[in-house]
Amino acid sequence: RAPALAAGRGTVTTRLLLADDHAIVREGLRRILDGQDGIEIVGEAVDGHTVMERVRAGGFELLLLDLSMPGKSGIELIKWVREHAPRLRILVLTMHEEDQYAVRAIRAGAQGYLTKESAPSQLVSAVRRVAEGRIYLSTNVAEQLALDVMPRGDEAPHKHLSDREYEVFQLLVAGRGVSEIAGLLHLSVKTVSTHKTRILQKMAMQSVAELVRYAIRHGLASEGLPGA
Repeated sequence: RAPALAAGRGTVTTRLLLADDHAIVREGLRRILDGQDGIEIVGEAVDGHTVMERVRAGGFELLLLDLSMPGKSGIELIKWVREHAPRLRILVLTMHEEDQYAVRAIRAGAQGYLTKESAPSQLVSAVRRVAEGRIYLSTNVAEQLALDVMPRGDEAPHKHLSDREYEVFQLLVAGRGVSEIAGLLHLSVKTVSTHKTRILQKMAMQSVAELVRYAIRHGLASEGLPGA
């Protein structure tokens, strides 16, 4: 899908889809982006299902994606988009701290990662950078990615979790039960129980209480979790 030409100017305009389940956030993003040269907001999505519908329909080049929406969300949604629209650029905009999800999001196929806290000052430049085919990362995330490709024998246990296991881990330490997690992630209770068992095994722990203490100790506890 080719970028549109801005009428009367001959300049390339990037068409953008806003995907966030909070109306006040979408309105704030519009206020920042509306009127910016080379950027046109062509639609909105309030959940993972709508994102998938809009991606199938096409008509935009950049997806500004919140990680935490109802339905398919987070890393799994990024992977789905990458599979079904490999040329679509993805800029993640999230409330999650970079240490928790940035590296996983980039590895899943996103081209940029921006926290909502820093969005007002950095959003326009991040959108333009990603639209140009470049990567938008903070120095901290870039360093994490560099460290990820280096052999390390002292890697923290949670780094060995798969993306889905990490989502389940985050929900467990947030106090969610297995049945509730199953509903949030659209998985069977049996599948979530299996993930829970593997998480405990991989992290050499015996209980969720130990996982909670670990999450607090490593700064991984969060209130706004994918699927929440």
